[in-house]
Amino acid sequence: MSKKIFAYIRVSSKDQNEARQLKEILEIGVNERDIFIDKESGKDFNRSQYKALKQCLRKGDLLYIKSIDRFGRNSKEIKREWEDITQNIKADIKVIDMPLLDTTQHKDTLGTFVSDLVLQVLAFVSERERENILQRQAEGISVAKAQGKHLGRPQLNLSTISKLQRQTLEQNYKKWKSKEISGVEFMTLLELKKNSFYKITGEYEKTL
Repeated sequence: MSKKIFAYIRVSSKDQNEARQLKEILEIGVNERDIFIDKESGKDFNRSQYKALKQCLRKGDLLYIKSIDRFGRNSKEIKREWEDITQNIKADIKVIDMPLLDTTQHKDTLGTFVSDLVLQVLAFVSERERENILQRQAEGISVAKAQGKHLGRPQLNLSTISKLQRQTLEQNYKKWKSKEISGVEFMTLLELKKNSFYKITGEYEKTL
């Protein structure tokens, strides 16, 4: 059976773009069908595409990763997963941004020791970076609350709906009241959920 080449890409959220990592991995020559992409946090390895990747990996296969922080951000779990792939599955790993982390090379004792040391240091740095990000987020939330700022999505009400929603409301309100259109149809036209719909139509009634 021929050895296969895979790649794993992770971005932290659905809003982030994996294009930069993908471009670099495609340029290496990895087939697009063998690239696994997760848009999830790196706090653990409970990720759908990562699990699918591990199901595909066989002895002698090669896995490309852009950088250790794209692999994960928990140092103990990074080390555990690395050992599972390289020692139990017996596949190789190459970290593009850190040539020392290449299990196809440095097979001697000293090379293995250096690679292991580099892995642990990078994994620790990655974990610390995640902790710092979480701390900065928490501090930002605390400051915002102290300043009385509203966090999250703005609450929907008559004054915050879009101009188009306002026009739709004014054009169809009487039709709804005279039962020419149903409440569900009116909600759909306004693109509102039930609670927001009744709140906004109630506010609108008070202006009539």
